[in-house]
Amino acid sequence: MSGYQLDIKDILKRLPHRYPFLLVDRIINLDLDNNKIVALKSVSMNEQFFQGHFPGEPIMPGVLILEALAQTGGILMFEKGFQQIKVLTTIRQARFRRTVRPGDSLILEVEASHLSKRGGKVQGVAKVDGKVTTEAEIVFGLLTTNEPQEVV
Repeated sequence: MSGYQLDIKDILKRLPHRYPFLLVDRIINLDLDNNKIVALKSVSMNEQFFQGHFPGEPIMPGVLILEALAQTGGILMFEKGFQQIKVLTTIRQARFRRTVRPGDSLILEVEASHLSKRGGKVQGVAKVDGKVTTEAEIVFGLLTTNEPQEVV
């Protein structure tokens, strides 16, 4: 199946994250045939991190944009049949090109380049108004229990 959408209720069924750490509001397009997903994060001044991240000049922290890309990739992996908890293991070639501010609609585009029973690797690009704000390669591992374990 390709080309479908998910709302926040669907996202909550697929990710373990909850407020204030859920950073994906909607899935705009999910294309399982091509291992691609596009999500939306509506950035609001009400976000908790704006209270302490450059008060008076609010900018979304880059690490949270990376987390939003990782969560988007986690939804893609879930839809591909990997329903274990996904944990971020590596971030490569992260680039921060533009700031993200309250009122922005952050578009999160993720494409899986590798998926296996041990984890996956995705390329992520975040955009506002069609302009790249952040890009990175993100690697996930899969946890099979609630016990702490080494992720390779």
